[in-house]
Amino acid sequence: MDTDTLAASAPDSPGALEKTHLRLGFVALSDAAPLVAAKVLEFGHRHGLTLELCRQPSWAAVRDKLLSGELDAAHALYGLVYGVQLGIGGPQADMAVLMVLNRNGQAITLSTQLAQALDTTGSLKAALATLGRAPVFAQTFPTGTHAMWLYYWLAAQGVHPLEDIESVVIPPPRMVDALARQTLDGFCAGEPWHALAEARGAGQTVAATSEIWPNHPEKVLACRRDFVAHHPNTARALIRTMLEACRWVDAPSHRDEIAPWLAKADALDVPGELIAPRLAGRDGGVRFAKPPLPVAFFDSGAVNYPRVSDGRWFLAQYRRWRLLRGGPTAGADDAAIASEINQTVLYREAAALADVPIPAENRTELFCDGATWP
Repeated sequence: MDTDTLAASAPDSPGALEKTHLRLGFVALSDAAPLVAAKVLEFGHRHGLTLELCRQPSWAAVRDKLLSGELDAAHALYGLVYGVQLGIGGPQADMAVLMVLNRNGQAITLSTQLAQALDTTGSLKAALATLGRAPVFAQTFPTGTHAMWLYYWLAAQGVHPLEDIESVVIPPPRMVDALARQTLDGFCAGEPWHALAEARGAGQTVAATSEIWPNHPEKVLACRRDFVAHHPNTARALIRTMLEACRWVDAPSHRDEIAPWLAKADALDVPGELIAPRLAGRDGGVRFAKPPLPVAFFDSGAVNYPRVSDGRWFLAQYRRWRLLRGGPTAGADDAAIASEINQTVLYREAAALADVPIPAENRTELFCDGATWP
């Protein structure tokens, strides 16, 4: 059956779809699981969609192909969307967050040498001093979530991320090799790269990002805002599709089931036994007696609502770390920016059709340094 016939026959389509074949980008990380599940199990067919997954080598490639139209939507760093919206360090375009794909699930790994120094000194700042040079830490995109988690964690331990370290951007699949070559002292990214670093003896996971901000937002389903304007029914159908995929992946048994698909060469290209334990929340690394908060994909819809307050947090961090100078001051203007990016109305419509409840708009977040937000 061709995609146009499929769209016409979709039993619960709320309106004719403007586009039925969608190219979705992703980067090789375990939290791309909902996209992989949506394709493997063809959740989109019920909603008139055929999905084509397109693995990208880096977040910069995701950005560029979203902007060029080569990708319709993508698994993306929350902060990538906001960075492009603001034109920080690259092209500017009006962007949209359709939904949150997951919370938690990222980590910080140090080289084995540095992790041992941390054990000996009991202080990250003292451990870094043993290197005798400026430490080099990697993250995955200048305005991305991994950069923000790394900077926040360093600052909470008395290390200034703009003055005391060198911060570099490396695509996640290349981080372990760089750590093994000792050209990196640590990195912040998603799984399975921390599990792989430990398996190769190159480093040890010393912090989970759920320790920094419990149940923090992480990857989102992103697109250009003009895609939403020109394809509202398609965007709504895509949200419904991904809500079904997130619900499916959230079951522990299904995480084990999806791990072999993530392990394939056209997805993560990493052994499944390194993916499943941390994806399923059974393991956090050799230093964790008890695994940290697991990556969450659905939790009865609590994961997926794109809260405006979460977007505002990224804007506040950009000012803190001098990525955003001038412009609006924190407050009402930031709320307006976040409200334009986060498609809460569209999400609510799709969630209602999928019978997914909407969580409370506002909640108070507690961070590792005792700060709260908002």
